[in-house]
Amino acid sequence: MNSQYTRRNIFCQNTCHELKRFWEREIGKQTYYRESEEYRLGKSALRKLREEWKQRLETKLRLRNDPEATEKQLNVA
Repeated sequence: MNSQYTRRNIFCQNTCHELKRFWEREIGKQTYYRESEEYRLGKSALRKLREEWKQRLETKLRLRNDPEATEKQLNVA
């Protein structure tokens, strides 16, 4: 085998290993940041408050659109 190819192989092997290690670290950092952000948002009360306000608005819209039907539902329940 030609010595030229051997040198390239050794050079590429070290460089490739370093590049792989670099990108693995970067991916690890991004994964950590994404997971911590998801955890933070999961603990946040904002999502719960938005759901409550959404339900209130839907109830108000139903009352405006068809007040008789909602009265019947309230009387049945």
